[in-house]
Amino acid sequence: MLIQPALADAEFLHALRGFSFDGAVTEEIERDGLRYFVNAFWTAQQRRGHSLHEVSYRACFKPQLPEFFIARLTAPGETVYDPFAGRGTTALQAALMGRHPAANDISPLSALLCRPRLAPPAFSDILKRLSALDLSGRPPAADDPLLTFYHPKTLSQITALRDYLLARAASGRLDAVDDWVRMVALNRLTGHSPGFFSVYTLPPNQATTVAAQIRINARRDQVPPPRDVAALILGKSKSLLEDGAPPPHPAALLTTGPADATPALADGSVALIVTSPPFLDVVNYENDNWLRGWFAGIDAQAVKLAHHRSTAAWEGFVRRCFAEFARVLRPGGFVAFEVGEVRGGKVLLEHNVAAAITGLPFDLLGVMVNRQAFTKTANCWGVDNNARGTNSNRIVLARRRC
Repeated sequence: MLIQPALADAEFLHALRGFSFDGAVTEEIERDGLRYFVNAFWTAQQRRGHSLHEVSYRACFKPQLPEFFIARLTAPGETVYDPFAGRGTTALQAALMGRHPAANDISPLSALLCRPRLAPPAFSDILKRLSALDLSGRPPAADDPLLTFYHPKTLSQITALRDYLLARAASGRLDAVDDWVRMVALNRLTGHSPGFFSVYTLPPNQATTVAAQIRINARRDQVPPPRDVAALILGKSKSLLEDGAPPPHPAALLTTGPADATPALADGSVALIVTSPPFLDVVNYENDNWLRGWFAGIDAQAVKLAHHRSTAAWEGFVRRCFAEFARVLRPGGFVAFEVGEVRGGKVLLEHNVAAAITGLPFDLLGVMVNRQAFTKTANCWGVDNNARGTNSNRIVLARRRC
């Protein structure tokens, strides 16, 4: 589907109806008052995006999702915004496509994971910085709970790197190379292969508790092996930089705060919002990121993450956010609001989004359902396609009225 950018809604929907991926045509379905467009709109294969995207974060979507909308609904230089940025997939993809990236998240971790990849340093500078660091550090206490995850020598290196980065940040001397090293270290803290600092544990998009890791170690009869922290950071840096840096693009706007109050964004400055909000109480980001918070010196208790335990509360939250979206979007701008599938598909959040935007200056264009087979991330949890869990992207499409 070759489409000119900045399509009006009628043109976009016409193109959507005629879209074909691997020979499959789009199904258009009317159900319960909503219009659905069903197809495989992008590949379900792993690692098909730019190498800089390969930073794990819980509940993140593939870069092909924002790419689909950015290519069809914006022109180079226009602002693409994600108010629930997470690892920064939308912002990075916008930068890769020559757009102006803007991103916000309630957690300060988001900017730490996103910013370095928008303007990465040279690999030679990363190598020089790590080679100059003394990561010998002090031996950990024998009862340090982090020894559940790390060999004593590894934990000593991690602590030394953490101390260095926190001191640089406190003195205002933390530069782009430090920023990159911190980002990669945050991504390497725990995982289930020798490419991570830890012993075998959960996938790298979440950290288990110390108690749960003790059980994992016992079940697998494992003890944390020594790891070379600097070498692992260099190895991951090399793979992230494999496809090169983003092309020249307008300087990114990265903010930290609630999505329903973003004063740094000017009225009518955004052409497209591509985002995925927290889904009810499905994901506990605070628990998932406790170890990253420790490394980055972030007080988890000070981050007021949203936990919505009822659809009514979630719907109210979405309405407040869309009221802010109406302010920052230009007339005719678009929102692609990914709501996934929750509770085995029994709760279809697109209906709550439709109710939430009633009375706001938006036209609801429909719901795209990206039908796909499960990939290895889902399979590693023992979930079969179309049986349990998130087996499709469900994206509510809305347009800001002129």
